[in-house]
Amino acid sequence: MKTMHMIGNAHLDPVWLWNWQEGYQENKATLKSALDRMDEFDDFIFTSSSAQFYEWIEKNEPEMFEKIRKRVQEGRWKICGGWWVQPDCNIPSGESFARHGLISQNYFLEKFGVKALTGYCVDSFGHNAMLPQILKLSGMENYVFMRPDPNEKDLPARAFVWQAPDGSRVKAFRIPVQYCFWEDVPKGVELCEQEYSENNDHMMCFYGVGNHGGGPTIKNIEAIKALQKERPDLNIVFSDPDTYFASINDCKLPVVNEELQHHSPGCYTAESMIKRLNRRAEASLYAAEALSVVALAQGKHVDDTGLTRAWKDVLFNQFHDTLAGSAIESAYYDAGNQLGEALAIADRCTTEATNGISFDINIPLDPDRLPLVVFNPNSWAVKAPVEFENGMFGNAIRTENLEVLDDKGNPVDYQLIAPSCRVMGRRRITFMADVPALGYAVYFAKQSDKAAAKDKQTDAENPFVLENEQLKVVFSEETGTIESIYDKKNHREVLKERSSVSVIEDLNDTWGHQLKKLDKKIGEFQLVSAKVADFGEVRKAVQFISKYENSTLTQVFSLYKNENVVRVRAKLNWQGHMKAVKMYYTAALDDNCDACAEIPYGYVTKNKIGLEEPMQRWADVSDESYGLAILNDCKNGVDFTDSRIGITVLRSPVFAHHQPYELNQQEEEEYSFMDQGISEFSYIIEPHKGSWKETSVVKDALLLNQPLITMFETFHEGSLPLKNSYISVDANNIIMSALKKPLKKEGTVIRFYESIGQETECEVEFMGSHHKAVFRPYEIKTFLIEPDGKWNEVNLIEEYV
Repeated sequence: MKTMHMIGNAHLDPVWLWNWQEGYQENKATLKSALDRMDEFDDFIFTSSSAQFYEWIEKNEPEMFEKIRKRVQEGRWKICGGWWVQPDCNIPSGESFARHGLISQNYFLEKFGVKALTGYCVDSFGHNAMLPQILKLSGMENYVFMRPDPNEKDLPARAFVWQAPDGSRVKAFRIPVQYCFWEDVPKGVELCEQEYSENNDHMMCFYGVGNHGGGPTIKNIEAIKALQKERPDLNIVFSDPDTYFASINDCKLPVVNEELQHHSPGCYTAESMIKRLNRRAEASLYAAEALSVVALAQGKHVDDTGLTRAWKDVLFNQFHDTLAGSAIESAYYDAGNQLGEALAIADRCTTEATNGISFDINIPLDPDRLPLVVFNPNSWAVKAPVEFENGMFGNAIRTENLEVLDDKGNPVDYQLIAPSCRVMGRRRITFMADVPALGYAVYFAKQSDKAAAKDKQTDAENPFVLENEQLKVVFSEETGTIESIYDKKNHREVLKERSSVSVIEDLNDTWGHQLKKLDKKIGEFQLVSAKVADFGEVRKAVQFISKYENSTLTQVFSLYKNENVVRVRAKLNWQGHMKAVKMYYTAALDDNCDACAEIPYGYVTKNKIGLEEPMQRWADVSDESYGLAILNDCKNGVDFTDSRIGITVLRSPVFAHHQPYELNQQEEEEYSFMDQGISEFSYIIEPHKGSWKETSVVKDALLLNQPLITMFETFHEGSLPLKNSYISVDANNIIMSALKKPLKKEGTVIRFYESIGQETECEVEFMGSHHKAVFRPYEIKTFLIEPDGKWNEVNLIEEYV
């Protein structure tokens, strides 16, 4: 006899067409209703996810929380989805997914004595390929989802084994039809009954009032009880996802070993602000934790007690409707406040940590010198441009005797650039800082008898050519975009055709439900003005201002001395409606080149037929001999067509517009359109010899998002040298993604991932403690360094492996 597992649940969006405050209240009402149903029906079972919902109840209704705890102990209240909320599963970083599991699973263990065994993201808009490994390392064996729908992604069965690139496997189930039948439960059973597969006699049917919460009703439960009597041929049982997965034989299930895409691809780009703040918060918390660990280990005071609070702010705003951009406009004011709190906490920790370390550096007194300290939070040595601004430089420049020295007293090329303010006496300089892995370096701005190097003026009046020792970049005089990038070292042209900033027709709703490609070009930004922004020993830069209708784009393209990348800062004042903006760069490669994009803790190969795809910090096209990567600091939508990369800059649909609702063009002024006004972003154009796997693309993209940190210092005695490193990792493809205090244990947690799909033996040294480890291709490894210096492997929720 076939079994139908009836899953009583309440899909609750804490934020969507309402603000979080309304979701807070509805959560309370929903869980109270579930408790009432348990009092009325002895066999009723309720399934509920999201640790945030339980914490709200614990803090606001402790008596209700105790009732839930008792029902959990009885086994009738099933906790699933061991994450803080049901997040977007494409945009958060790998480390964010790790924190969802760490904070939530430990919360469930502490409060209820259980862990969630089943991951639960029934409404998220696609699922990245690394999730099976992340789930397994977070204590979960199963995964329930609904999107993409069968018409969007063909799968061999409702239940299957989902395999990550590293080989990790979980049992997965795609929900039939909908995650909440409530108006006609018998009809839901009838539809789900059509979904049994040849090798699986078990099926799940999800019922209960959902989206705005609610949960199973008396009518729902009575309908199921009636069906149990009417259908003796079908074993209809009140159940939960854990019981369902335990009932099926995974040996008989088909295996799927790819990402689960695409649903609502417009959400990869909708609402630029939330995506930019999320990326900034993730990177800021990484730096705050890593530098705090170093400072605390050296006996410095850092108040890091707020970091878990900050992570909860970030995780809550990774809820799929929030981070995907599909919530109402006012929800993003709340999100901005909450992510602002996370950023403020991270910045305070970072400031306390860096100041604590730097104040212990031995910096001898010299009234003619100003100490400049540069910190590197990353796990590899970095040489990258930094900027400092101070009044002293004004005095020095007027007498033409400023000199920048490194920690050994050697002169360092610097360049005067425009200050951030327009007052007398303020000057800003840039130079290339060379900073060791997870460390710092001290530089000095010094008044000297040596005359400062004057800027060269050769070709300074031509804004359409940038050139250094590595690259020559030629710009279009009509559009201000790049016509040619010539790689002087490898003697080849990088681009097949002129790059463009194109305007695309986008009549889709907020989600992009009908969107597959953004390819109907209706215009292009045209050049209005061009000028040389900088021309010196360190940096050459040109600025282009271009317009499309009432929208203005300002881009500053920079080449630094001896660098093989073009750095771009962009400011877009967008005034368009129902249009998208894309930047296109086409590499001079054969069309059979590979297209890859970063995903959490790794990468995937993408198709090249122009579909809108999710990405994280980089996208690349390359073959065995050459390639081109585009790195970004806040963009998540991309398409690949042959050897062309199309970065989606923004979309401008109406906030929270869901088809089939039809917009009235006569009422356009009453609508609120997304991404109006100014948005800023940075990207890097990085040509490279060979495959991206042989280059520094992964690290360069991380550095763009996790940049060097600068501060001024003064003179004082100390025990630390002028240059110092606290970590060494001897394999380029092993990336540190976290250095932090454990959530519950003593010691230090350090996490790495293998980034290019290659088995690797690696030795790590951290503050005098050494460890060797072997990484499988794509593997995530976490270690707890015990107080006695011993390294023990733990999983993402910090349980010993």
